[in-house]
Amino acid sequence: MPNLVKVLMNKRLLLGITILSCILLCTIGPLRFLFDHDFLVNYLQMYGYGAVIIFLIAYILLTIIGIPGTILTVAGGVVFGLSWGTFWSVLGATLGAMGAFWTARYLLHDWIKHRFGHNPTLARFNQAVTHRPLAFVLAVRFAPISPFNVVNFLFGLTPINWLPYFIGTFIGIIPGTLAYTWLGVSGLQALEGGDQMPFILALGLLSLLSIMPFLVRFYQKRWHH
Repeated sequence: MPNLVKVLMNKRLLLGITILSCILLCTIGPLRFLFDHDFLVNYLQMYGYGAVIIFLIAYILLTIIGIPGTILTVAGGVVFGLSWGTFWSVLGATLGAMGAFWTARYLLHDWIKHRFGHNPTLARFNQAVTHRPLAFVLAVRFAPISPFNVVNFLFGLTPINWLPYFIGTFIGIIPGTLAYTWLGVSGLQALEGGDQMPFILALGLLSLLSIMPFLVRFYQKRWHH
């Protein structure tokens, strides 16, 4: 019996159970509505200023457990507008990224290292953060096609200090978050019969940010040759 209590009191086990419970609640449980865009918009609009707190908590939790918050970003654009929607999404994603970072570094280090330690990207991360930590985080975060949630855990396995990771994440995700937020704002306007050009421009910005890393690599190869 004492051994059972000891096992149940293990912090990592409790955290693992908590994360698993959150995943189940968000996929097959009542919180699955977090992935329903219309429900999110109506729910957040109903709570006025309290919607910001709900939005941030949801964003942080989803990011920590490794679930993309793209639909939250788009909904944030509809509810809060372009400027504030972008800011709250960037803040929520950054705080969630910090939570995932610390989870990988201190709480579930062994399990996450077993899960992601063989990822070939990790070796490149370890080398890059040693020489140019802030610049590297900015470069990784800038492209919206980067696997945001996986990258959070990978950085937690590296020796990078939390401060350049926080600053690089906050600044680096602004362009992609702005594009997704603008998508929400302009998409709503287009659906209501407004001007469709902003929606097209938002799609264009998102596409440009997505292909930019490939363009940079292409021109780097041409430059070296």
